[in-house]
Amino acid sequence: MTSSTFSTPSSTYRLQFSADFTYDDARARLDYLAALGVSHLFCSPILQAAPGSTHGYDVVDHTRISAECGGEDAFRRLCEAAHERGIGVVVDVVPNHMAVPTPLWHNLPLWNALREGPSSPFSRWFDIDLSNSLSVLMPVLGDRIGTELANDTIHLETREVPRLGGGVERQSVVVYYDHVFPVRPGTDDLPLASLLDQQWYRLAYWKVASEELNYRRFFNVDTLAAIRVEDEEVFRITHAKLLELHGDGLIDGFRIDHPDGLANPRKYLDDLRDATGGAWVVVEKILEPAETLPDEFACAGTTGYDSLLRVDGLFNESAGLPVLGDIWERLVSTPETPAPSFSATLDRAKHEVISDMLFTEVSRLTEVAVSICSSDIMLRDHTRRQLGRAIVELLVAMDRYRAYIEPGRRPDEDEVAVITRAAERARSRLDADESDTLDLIVSLACGTVGPARDPYAQADRDEFITRFAQTCGPVMAKSKEDTAFYRYTRFTGVNEVGSDPGLVGVSPDEFHSFASGLAHDWPTTMTTMSTHDTKRSSDVRARLAGLLEFPRQWERVVAELEKRVEEARNDAVDGATANLVWQTLAGTWRLAGTAAGTEPISAERLSAYLTKAMREAKTHTTWTQVDADYETAVLDLATGCLTDPSVGELFDGFTGTAYQAARAAILGRKLVQLTMPGVPDVYQGCEVVDLSLVDPDNRRPVDLDYRDDLLARIRFGEEDPLAAIGEAQRLDAEKLLVTASALRIRRRYPEAFRGDDAVYRPVASTTGHAVAFARSVTDAEQVTSITVATRLAGVLAERGGWKDHQVVLPEGSFTDLLTGRSWEGGEVNLAELLESLPVALLVAD
Repeated sequence: MTSSTFSTPSSTYRLQFSADFTYDDARARLDYLAALGVSHLFCSPILQAAPGSTHGYDVVDHTRISAECGGEDAFRRLCEAAHERGIGVVVDVVPNHMAVPTPLWHNLPLWNALREGPSSPFSRWFDIDLSNSLSVLMPVLGDRIGTELANDTIHLETREVPRLGGGVERQSVVVYYDHVFPVRPGTDDLPLASLLDQQWYRLAYWKVASEELNYRRFFNVDTLAAIRVEDEEVFRITHAKLLELHGDGLIDGFRIDHPDGLANPRKYLDDLRDATGGAWVVVEKILEPAETLPDEFACAGTTGYDSLLRVDGLFNESAGLPVLGDIWERLVSTPETPAPSFSATLDRAKHEVISDMLFTEVSRLTEVAVSICSSDIMLRDHTRRQLGRAIVELLVAMDRYRAYIEPGRRPDEDEVAVITRAAERARSRLDADESDTLDLIVSLACGTVGPARDPYAQADRDEFITRFAQTCGPVMAKSKEDTAFYRYTRFTGVNEVGSDPGLVGVSPDEFHSFASGLAHDWPTTMTTMSTHDTKRSSDVRARLAGLLEFPRQWERVVAELEKRVEEARNDAVDGATANLVWQTLAGTWRLAGTAAGTEPISAERLSAYLTKAMREAKTHTTWTQVDADYETAVLDLATGCLTDPSVGELFDGFTGTAYQAARAAILGRKLVQLTMPGVPDVYQGCEVVDLSLVDPDNRRPVDLDYRDDLLARIRFGEEDPLAAIGEAQRLDAEKLLVTASALRIRRRYPEAFRGDDAVYRPVASTTGHAVAFARSVTDAEQVTSITVATRLAGVLAERGGWKDHQVVLPEGSFTDLLTGRSWEGGEVNLAELLESLPVALLVAD
């Protein structure tokens, strides 16, 4: 195995590959990325995905590199060219699931498993439940199967099908419109109805999936089937190509998608460490605010949502929240029903998701519990209903994605405590008998019920531990991120992955404590501000922070908006959705000095976003039961605002009021993230102002020509580095200046910013409106850099500005990389230091 010389990034730059942006396209941009200061490319999943995939997370072939993105030769060329320029390569790995594509033969392991059944070498790959039937449910039919057969929509045909190992062969297949399924050998001559009855799969009406699906999915996505990567052979085969490229010195690190979906995340990370010799690995673990990553995980840390929470919070003014709460109450409450809290909204969403989207997962968990009880006379009097109720309420009460408890391994006390605390919250919902059953469920989930005499009974107990843990994540994700966040619109700037709408604002001391903890415990973890999964880009959230800094002005805007759209607004549009519309417009309205904000968000993008938001909220319309009249009413209201001059005046006015606060928040968040402990990721295009919303909006093509040209016109090191930049591009250029300066200093002195020898130390100031910290190397005589950023610039201006407030620099002489000005250590007036920009990046001379 070839050892990589790019073992740990100093920064990463996320690239989303597709047929429209291939590996060769990325290779042509390497000079720009090198000039930007990027240490490593962070590639979206590179293995072969389903036809038409726009993201790569629906893998169908682990042995091939995506043909649509250029194939293996092009990927190798990209890696080699990147390494020649001193840029490493990190790739996104999808270990949880494979796609159930159309046609199905694109996933040959699944095709083979469904054709040959238990005799297939791939039957062990998929987490298939055959307890009730020998048939794996394929819910693709538009109506009940009897109706479809009567309508002659299902046919038996002969087609050329790809063969494992290459080539094609003619096979009998079952065809239903675009869907193609294999035929079990020896059943070709049966009448169609009898033939279908003899397959290893069962064609079914799509609505049947919500109650009878018998393969484990990724969340509630029927077209993503979970694979058993905990099996050593499955791990070896599904990771062989990635490990080959790592062994060839082309891939330097890995980002692991959703480890909480794995049967055993700890074992998976151990296996990956052993297979790679200890490559840099980060995991997409979504930590709740009070949660930390298990110390025993063999990885460098998370993908950074925990840092996003703190950096965002540092620039959010919690004192403005009561006014936004008043607006929320007025818009949402009725005389009979007060506006719900977020906890109540989330609780309701969990119950709905469990009873609908995740019914089959919870039903399977209940079946396992019933089997456990029926096989042990000491447990037999717990009824199916009691077991189901206790499982549901425990899942609802879980306050994080999962606890890490494994069969056959002594459970960690802290992980057991996660479940026992949830049980205490759940107990109030249960009667006395159900409370006793809850105790049993807790013991089963924690593995403390004791061993069974029968190995089959023990297998059920082991399965319960694993399946309970794997079910917790989908319940939390689908309920919180994909339901409650779209219902609870009090302040959408904190409705973000890894965040909590009840937690608004982080003090400098809290931030310094968090950053110091990262430097000590996870010094090479990833940090992030925007990803392909964030609900809004960092810059949209920074603009929304202005609502907290100017709450009374925003309150007047909302009141005036309601008057101006009163005639156009359909009575059906509820207050929570209207509030989402107003805040979405505020975050994406035109913004001077930026290409993204030349004009307000387009009607097309706004409509697509709101359609997704309404269907995810599932209050009036859903993906499967569309209320076209309601959706039309909301979209007409929103898009009408884009063409109403009086509405435009309101948003232009508020944008002008909050402009300097938004500018300071945009630049401050970026600089803090890029210089705090860890390895910062820059999501594609976000080196300038980006006003993207949730996917697929944040996967739109990026104009790298614009960014490349802008970077070339910045005069780094000069006293006025933006002299050649016009006002129309000014804020973009300022963010690019901040980003490139920070990335370059990190690349030049990586040991001062990430790793065991990197030092993080708060720098004192006389005001809470400044956050400052120094980075250096252990035992160094001089600091490497000092970050200074303005907090809550709008509130600061209302208080009269910096006045005589100071920041106290360490001894020495410093140059601000952003302005070229020099400063001596000691007390420095903040008004002078931050005269031209609301941030400073000082380096020791």
